[in-house]
Amino acid sequence: MAETELATFAGGCFWCTEAVFLRLRGVESVAPGYTGGDVPNPSYEAVCTGQTGHAEAIQIAFDPEQLSYEQLLEVFFATHDPTTLNRQGYDVGTQYRSGVYYHSDAQKETAERVVEALNASGKLPGKIVTEIMPFDVFYVAEDYHHNFYNRNTSYPYCTAIIDPKIAKLYKDYKELTTA
Repeated sequence: MAETELATFAGGCFWCTEAVFLRLRGVESVAPGYTGGDVPNPSYEAVCTGQTGHAEAIQIAFDPEQLSYEQLLEVFFATHDPTTLNRQGYDVGTQYRSGVYYHSDAQKETAERVVEALNASGKLPGKIVTEIMPFDVFYVAEDYHHNFYNRNTSYPYCTAIIDPKIAKLYKDYKELTTA
């Protein structure tokens, strides 16, 4: 059995990204949290001000024998808009930026290659603005953010924003899901 690897992504609201990645085979855990900022142990309220420098992010523990880092990136880029700077839909601010925080040179190279291929494909509405940065530190979010979608599927934000992302995942990446 392969050793578990970590991937850290920011793709807007962490409720959305967590809900998507929890549905992939080979994913052992997904933690919502904050990365890329300057303030130690930030709170959700502080991150929401946009003043801490953090992005809402997720940290994924995955089995690379079941799901490759490249496949994680494919799902990541397909289930949020990596072409909008500091926003995802109605969520606006640096805390909603798109980011890949690599844990190794191999992850960095894979992320750069995937971005280059997607930009060349013309499939997206513009060029990718996702930051690709070395991983530094990840602060796990408050308990009430964990598994938010699964606990609140009828919450209006979940039905309007997250349901379509999950539908896209099952439509375009069914072979990677646990369903």
